[in-house]
Amino acid sequence: MQENTDHNRKNQNQKFTHISMRKITSSATLLTLVIALSFANAGTASAQKKHSKKLAQAQSAFVVATEHGVPADGKTDATEAIQKLIDENPNRTIVFPDGVYLVSRSINTPADPAKSVHLVLGNYTTLKATGNWQKGDAIVRLGAIHKANNIYKNGSNYGISGGIIDGSNIANGISIDGGRETRVENVSIKHVQTGVHIKFGANSGSSDADIIDVNITGNGKSNSIGVLVEGFDNTFTNMRIANVNVGVHLKTGGNCLRNIHPLYTGGKEQTYETSCGFVVESTNNWFNYCYSDQFATGFKIKKGVSVNLSDCFCYWYSGKVPFQTAIECDGKFESIVTGLRVGFRKECPMLTILKAEKGGRGMFANYIKPAGELSSDDVSRDYTR
Repeated sequence: MQENTDHNRKNQNQKFTHISMRKITSSATLLTLVIALSFANAGTASAQKKHSKKLAQAQSAFVVATEHGVPADGKTDATEAIQKLIDENPNRTIVFPDGVYLVSRSINTPADPAKSVHLVLGNYTTLKATGNWQKGDAIVRLGAIHKANNIYKNGSNYGISGGIIDGSNIANGISIDGGRETRVENVSIKHVQTGVHIKFGANSGSSDADIIDVNITGNGKSNSIGVLVEGFDNTFTNMRIANVNVGVHLKTGGNCLRNIHPLYTGGKEQTYETSCGFVVESTNNWFNYCYSDQFATGFKIKKGVSVNLSDCFCYWYSGKVPFQTAIECDGKFESIVTGLRVGFRKECPMLTILKAEKGGRGMFANYIKPAGELSSDDVSRDYTR
């Protein structure tokens, strides 16, 4: 009995010794870990300090509107604060974080390369016209102040990127008033009479602007226009336009349009008979993959004007309209059309591919006649090569 007791006591002592050694080992390991972490933390703190410094430097490269007292609450008029920020920060990128910025008059940016700014809006940033809006102007007027015509000095390429421009059915969207090399990209423009207005350019009329990935929704009235162009030598790429009476109105030449899709929505205040996808009043304009959707006339070309249309499309999803015309000219047809596709609705009483006088120098090539009986006004056969 005593032997068993001694044996048990011996085992307990060995077990205690083993546990104690494990604790000592663990404590040593923990101490080593603490010391190692102390050195690591010192390194991490140093790295964090450097990272914070770099982050501050990166942030200082941009001017963030809300950090300079510009309200984005959708309640306070932000016009004066935005304009002040632009005036006091030449050659800076001004960032507008998500929010609603109310404006009661136009925001004007400089054309002078030494004073220009670039506006960057978040995906859910909205510049919105207030109820007391001063009529007749765009919400953002690029190159409207400090006029200049200089592409040789750094700062000549400015514009606006991203966000939403909301005209509240009382204001226009964006205008390019001066300067050159102006760029508008990835912007959604809504509830406006005119979406984008390019005015007579600084370089003898040339504005040299680039409009890319812009969507426009008009105000649904008979005088609404998606894009109005009064300056020369611009490019338009990847645009969708809706709820307007005229998709694109070109009053000048030297413009290139690719993948532009205006849609007639048939609003109560729109006029189908005068609706048109593309109105062209000047020669030397190029259209590629452009698509007129449900407008009474797809392309309307002024007398004596020659344009180039390649792989364009005119389509109507409803035949409950008085007529459907793909191309109309005021006089003889002088343009070159290749690869045109037309999608008429047979129930429409008057289908016309080309309405023009005979005897012009224009031509249709690589063209497939659509189904349906054509009207007596159609002269497309006379120009088919």
